Amino acid sequence: MLGIGALAGCTGIQPRGLGTAPILAPVRATTDRITRITVCTRPFRADGPRLDVEKVGEKTVVHNYGHGGSGWSLSWGSSTIAVRMALATGVNNVGVIGCGALGLTSATLLQRAGASVTIYAKDRPPDVRSSLATGLFTPDSRICLEGRDTPDFRKQWEEMCRTSFQTYQTLLGLPGDPIEWIDIYHLSDPNAVKPPPSRDPTIAFANLEEELVGDLIPKRVELEGAANPFPGRHVRRATNMMFNITAYMHLLISEFLQAGGHIETREFHTPGDFAALPQKTLINATGYGARALFGDETLIPVRGQLARLIPQPEIAYGLTYDYVSMVPRRDGIVIQAFGSDEGDGYGDDTTAPDRAEAEHAVNTIGSIFAGPGII
Repeated sequence: MLGIGALAGCTGIQPRGLGTAPILAPVRATTDRITRITVCTRPFRADGPRLDVEKVGEKTVVHNYGHGGSGWSLSWGSSTIAVRMALATGVNNVGVIGCGALGLTSATLLQRAGASVTIYAKDRPPDVRSSLATGLFTPDSRICLEGRDTPDFRKQWEEMCRTSFQTYQTLLGLPGDPIEWIDIYHLSDPNAVKPPPSRDPTIAFANLEEELVGDLIPKRVELEGAANPFPGRHVRRATNMMFNITAYMHLLISEFLQAGGHIETREFHTPGDFAALPQKTLINATGYGARALFGDETLIPVRGQLARLIPQPEIAYGLTYDYVSMVPRRDGIVIQAFGSDEGDGYGDDTTAPDRAEAEHAVNTIGSIFAGPGII
């Protein structure tokens, strides 16, 4: 139970003084407010994203895919590297394959460098996998397996992370809030016992953020006594960037088209199909689609499901509790069960929504606000 009876009439987060808990508007997390359940297969590679150059017939193909759960977070940095490789071929007319996070940022950066760009894709937002992301800055989320983060990879990852982070700072405060900072409250019950792993405990992903870029994000803070907005629970507050993906993708596509870019609907079944394109240099940003297109068996699906609720403009904070997270995006509250171990969803390419999982996740968040005087 939350000991803040004023919740019913509050909007957003209202400071109550130094060392005092903020008043948090309650999340209306009930299953009748679910508008959609989506499933995405994150494109994971054990050795990290593929960023290299390959000759395909007469074409030079720069690969930019395989970012696991870090595609949006690393997109500007990764695409900076890919664009550098593409421009090194000396051409000024470049094709980009794919219209998700990496494709859009690659195309935008190419334009800013003076190139003429056409995006070729079977699907466009919102019908791309990138539209199904959670929407938080998580630059080392399923980026590679623990022990596969070589010194060269760590250097490259840090470059991608810092470049992306600084670019996102230039997108704050724009209409529609494509990017914004939010507080996230991590809740646990005082006597909670962590359950045993539900999958192979040998699946462990590299954790790079704290060690290599720990200066970018504020440290987590323990909230105790009067500073704790959730009495009876152990609470840590973190601060992070959130991507309002609908507004953000609209921003990227608008800039691309206004700068003279073109998007052509086209499906490729083999790399040989690239021969029909007029551009000699291409950036392949097809994400998990590269597994079928290029026969890349190093791509491993990591299943993730989101339950989307009716938006609540007054909710400006995130939550995690009992292996469920809530992200307050403007296009709808996003709730996800993330499992009790890192390997959850690893190797699972199924995309059928699990209604029971979604309802469990929503009810878990709803339970935080259940009790007398809580709405």
